[in-house]
Amino acid sequence: MAQSLARENRILLALLEVSKVLNSSFDLEKNFSRTMRVLGDFLEMERGSVFLFDQNSKELKIVAAQGLTKEQIEKGKYKIGEGIVGRVLEKGTPMVIPNVGAEPLFMNKTGSRIQKGGISFLCVPITFKGEAIGVLSVDRIFKDKNITIDEDIRVLEIIASIIAQYVKLWKHYKESEQEREHLRLQLKGKYSLPNIIGASDRMQEVFESVHRVSDSKATVILYGESGTGKELIAKAIHYMSPRSKGSFVKFNCASIPEGLLESELFGHEKGAFTGAITARKGRFELASGGTILLDEIGDLPINLQPKILRVLQEREFERVGGEKTIKVDVRLLAATSRNLEDLVSKGRFREDLFYRLNVVPIFMPPLRERKEDIPQLVEFFLKKYNEENNKEVSFSPEVLRILVDFNWPGNVRELENTIERLVVMSGTNNIRPSDLPISLKLPSHEGLLQRESLTAGIQDIEKSSILDALEKTGWIQAKAARMIGLTPRQIGYKMKKYGLTTPAGLQ
Repeated sequence: MAQSLARENRILLALLEVSKVLNSSFDLEKNFSRTMRVLGDFLEMERGSVFLFDQNSKELKIVAAQGLTKEQIEKGKYKIGEGIVGRVLEKGTPMVIPNVGAEPLFMNKTGSRIQKGGISFLCVPITFKGEAIGVLSVDRIFKDKNITIDEDIRVLEIIASIIAQYVKLWKHYKESEQEREHLRLQLKGKYSLPNIIGASDRMQEVFESVHRVSDSKATVILYGESGTGKELIAKAIHYMSPRSKGSFVKFNCASIPEGLLESELFGHEKGAFTGAITARKGRFELASGGTILLDEIGDLPINLQPKILRVLQEREFERVGGEKTIKVDVRLLAATSRNLEDLVSKGRFREDLFYRLNVVPIFMPPLRERKEDIPQLVEFFLKKYNEENNKEVSFSPEVLRILVDFNWPGNVRELENTIERLVVMSGTNNIRPSDLPISLKLPSHEGLLQRESLTAGIQDIEKSSILDALEKTGWIQAKAARMIGLTPRQIGYKMKKYGLTTPAGLQ
């Protein structure tokens, strides 16, 4: 009775240990080798082997074994129906050879059993949802007469079932990894410098800076007007760097309400604030091992800037509502369309953070300063949107001249949007000057005046809308912001911009 209980205890411990081993990682060979060692240590099973069926070669191959040399493992290959192992796969049922020395079907391909007498061979299929995907085999020398073969088969079948589940998870993991690697290589190709259009001297200077800085760990800040391609260059730096296998995470500091910024960047713990029903990772944690781009960093609130500085210097932070210090390995890239030095002088941007960010500045030229790139950009966007819309639109030489002469205040983004609109809305395959928007056909100074007039008109409408909302809500900024679809921070900026101040009696 005591022996039986001890045996059951060893079986349970073995099963627990196998489960722990197979849950530890996706290192297939290492985990299977450790599993075979568990069988030897706990259950006195020797020369355990895991065979998996290779769909390409149509053979069973040993992927891990205990008590076999590398050369012996290489020899352990069986076709379906060949030997004991091949028959178990073919029939999908266990087989037991009480004495391998007396069994002609036992092939001993590995050559590991010099003395075959007195050894029993136990072999069970590894099946998943009725499909045999491999075989688990062990040698057994029966020292304890009380142990039955049926009991060993039962244990091996349980372990084979656990292995089958692991193999399927491992295959899904490998497929996901291959898909991720394929996508990464596609992105790496897309965002490599040869695929970024820019033959002008100004863009060649940018490319040279990218080549020099990509392999380093230096913080880079990209300066440039909106639409100049700062994000494109940031991605090129990431995919050309040793961190290219890690994540590239972009975060726009101007797009999130101020109250949510800290949580978005650094994450939060469960219960940190109303609505925080679970813990959540922030952008810095998601980018660990890779790169984070903080776009429009000039809009980062002054109260959050010390936390960014700490991440840059110490590579650590705490989540909102948390006390545990989290370490991250992340490279920071920043981008801005604003003059940070001017913000520093006005006390709206920390000087120490500015100098920590400004390690390697790269200046993106506006499109008006690299007009020689416009024909190539036009050709690229024209081809792209023709393919997307199944069209064959072309531009006359006069249209191309007008596009080159235009100043493009919205830069490459405005050029791309214009070409997409022309392709989509065109009723003919040949675009002529008469088909262009009026702002493009006007002389540059007239176009500028028209744009300035349009901007002034929009600003008048915006100011009037904000004033109306404030008056209707008794000058409560949060309510007025919700009424017109702004955040409290944005309405504060707009009020300052238009010189709108709360009346003295309501302050």
